Amino acid sequence: MRKSIFPIFLVLLSAIFSHSLQQNQPIKTVVVLMLENRSFDHMLGWMKQSINPSIDGVTGRECNAVTANSTDIICFSDDAEFVDPDPGHSFEDVVQQVFGSASIPSMSGFAEQASTMADNLSQTVMRGFRPENVPIYAELVREFAVFDRWFSSIPGPTQPNRLFAYSATSHGSTSHVKRQLATGYPQQTIFESLREDGLDFGVYFQNIPTTLFYRNLRKLKYASKFHDYDFRFKKDARAGKLPNLCVIEPRYFDIIGYPANDDHPSHDVANGQKLVKEIYETLRGSPQWNQTLFVITYDEHGGFYDHVQTPFIDIPNPDGNTGPAPYFFKFDRLGVRVPTIMVSPWINKGTVISKPKGPANSSEFEHSSIPATLRKIFNLSSHFLTHRDAWAGTFEQVFSEQASPRTDCPEVLPDVSPSKRIQTDENRGLSEFQSEVVQLAAVLNGDHFLSSIPDDLGKKMSVKEAHGYVRGAVSRFLRASREATKLGADESTIVDMRSSLTTRSSSRHG
Repeated sequence: MRKSIFPIFLVLLSAIFSHSLQQNQPIKTVVVLMLENRSFDHMLGWMKQSINPSIDGVTGRECNAVTANSTDIICFSDDAEFVDPDPGHSFEDVVQQVFGSASIPSMSGFAEQASTMADNLSQTVMRGFRPENVPIYAELVREFAVFDRWFSSIPGPTQPNRLFAYSATSHGSTSHVKRQLATGYPQQTIFESLREDGLDFGVYFQNIPTTLFYRNLRKLKYASKFHDYDFRFKKDARAGKLPNLCVIEPRYFDIIGYPANDDHPSHDVANGQKLVKEIYETLRGSPQWNQTLFVITYDEHGGFYDHVQTPFIDIPNPDGNTGPAPYFFKFDRLGVRVPTIMVSPWINKGTVISKPKGPANSSEFEHSSIPATLRKIFNLSSHFLTHRDAWAGTFEQVFSEQASPRTDCPEVLPDVSPSKRIQTDENRGLSEFQSEVVQLAAVLNGDHFLSSIPDDLGKKMSVKEAHGYVRGAVSRFLRASREATKLGADESTIVDMRSSLTTRSSSRHG
């Protein structure tokens, strides 16, 4: 009899201990904002000079040749401003930027790759912002923590890297695969892991939640997790009702009176600064402040120079998938370093975090560190999502060094002046990322079933048209999903909207 009782006792003891760990853990709410397409050196590199010499930033002696074996050299400068056109950041572009003519990541090909795209773009990608031109980041780096070895998960564009942030894999994608974007990526995410343990999450979006690229999140049971940022975020924060994980998605379209704030070139970084300021001040005034961690990061480097060598040794493939021809990428290298700042009253002033202490000798901070750390601080019962989040460095130590929360955190951050010098052009064509967002909206709207709608739907739209289409599609999809739930549909169902591109008022769900 004792033999049968003893294992049960151990299980109960383990459960009590795990619950105790979660109760003692100070962070109950993690807020994640992922912005677009800027490197660490481009946004934060010059803060080494004037804010914190411990930061692995720039000195101005970091240079690239404009062409291989050329004497035409461009060194990194501090005069970054409004960027247009958008630098290259496809998988192929990043190979050239990172390797140059070397066999290992030499970070020597940024200027050369940019020179193949547009005049003067080489100078653009070799420029960084002065701290006073990104005043919100300057203040947060002084007051809280900056990570100067946080890398994008793959050396490639936006969407694969965004997928890693909540699922620790891109399911074999190194670029934007239209068919996969439409059907939705099938992998498990940290959102399911939280739900399995009775924890909550919310996605606060401004144009469209790109988290809907995960197919599972399109199910009826998650429709109530998506909220309009403008209507709900401040309200939930004031009421102390922010969920355990809050994902904030910025505005991806630049519209007069409703400017893009995702930092994607050609958008004004001042609007990204204003968004971070607004989120911070909202959290600072919330009754949940003393239990909150705010994570600010970027999906990838956007083609801008960074001097820190991208890790390429002992990086684990997440799930056995291999990228497409001609590279057949094995997911065994990380991407370029990106800006990452963390904010909490549990973080000491002026903290700089570099390489993690495990779990492996080769471990680094990258986007898979987000689900890896969420699993640890919330003591989730599920297994790791992939081999990558099992390997990634975790950052719970950044808020575990204090016995109590700080009381001296600023309540208000500095004002931000616009840096953009030209008028917003609502009629310009879409970037590749904006086109993918339109394709996602077409799926949600049912328009991908129309034979008259070509694959390049987004290429025929202006930014203004795309903004209206996307907002309408998301609203209809979520409304139909909630209605289906009220009617008693199975919670694992995904609503199939009927085509409504020309007859939007007649949208129905099946």
